Amino acid sequence: MSTVLPPLDRALLEEAADLLMRLQSGEHPQAAEQAIAQWRQRSDRHEYAWQCAERVIHSFRQVPREIGRTTLSRLPQSERRRVLQMLGIAAVAGPLGLALWREQPWAEWSADLQTATGEQRTYTLADGTRLVLNTASAVNVSFDGTQRHLHLLRGEIMVTTGDDSLRRPFRVSSADGSIRPIGTRYAVRLEHGATHVAVFEGAVEITTRHGRSLRLAAGEQLRFSADVLESTHALDANAGLWERGMLLAQDMRLADWVAEIGRYRRGVLRCSGSIAELRVAGAFPLTDTEAALDMLTKTRPVRVRRLSNYWVSLDTAT
Repeated sequence: MSTVLPPLDRALLEEAADLLMRLQSGEHPQAAEQAIAQWRQRSDRHEYAWQCAERVIHSFRQVPREIGRTTLSRLPQSERRRVLQMLGIAAVAGPLGLALWREQPWAEWSADLQTATGEQRTYTLADGTRLVLNTASAVNVSFDGTQRHLHLLRGEIMVTTGDDSLRRPFRVSSADGSIRPIGTRYAVRLEHGATHVAVFEGAVEITTRHGRSLRLAAGEQLRFSADVLESTHALDANAGLWERGMLLAQDMRLADWVAEIGRYRRGVLRCSGSIAELRVAGAFPLTDTEAALDMLTKTRPVRVRRLSNYWVSLDTAT
């Protein structure tokens, strides 16, 4: 009868994650393999943990080579938590968990340009285009002799297109379709099941993945999916202010305020249903979400409850 091992504890998974990242780095491979062999011999639980690691390696070989072969080696040490998630799924859920795990967004983890939660970065591309990545965003950049292409994988970007002497066409794409600028400054944001576009200067031409198209002019915004172009609306007062690190709330639902501020901080930020419809007004800093929470509690009948720094909820002040 086979032995059923209890769930692996975090300490063991951390050791397996370190060994896996050491092996994938390609530095001193013989020493890494020797260290792994010795570690596996320490107990049945060590051997089982490494078998989970081998499942992770095997799963990387099932995704496209240009993604799978580099993803682990490009993860910095600070991203070990992602490897731990992989090992935890492999240990707990077996083949079914691995099948789901293989659907994780590998391309985001190995993107050309990316930002962490709460971080913003500005880049000047080879053609002079100014590209700003908002919080938790990822973009691939493809410039060659015939095209200039940005593929938005996650989050939100602000694009001010440069004047390209080669006259190469410029486009931004997402899973929902593509956006072609016409001398413009515009923002693109990935939302649940759709892409949001806001135009500040010039115009853009939007084409959905299924072929529907529309021109969006300066001062307009809309959402689109692979087969649907939603109605065009005028830009609201808050559009684009994230680039200056600000959220401007004008009669905003507290639930919407929480969702937006939550994009800029790690962990969970939520509000109880009893205050979800409470209205919020004011200018709040996105670069300091603790200050934003403090401002909120001073202007609205809300209190902050903390289970930890990474689990914060808002409730009615008593």
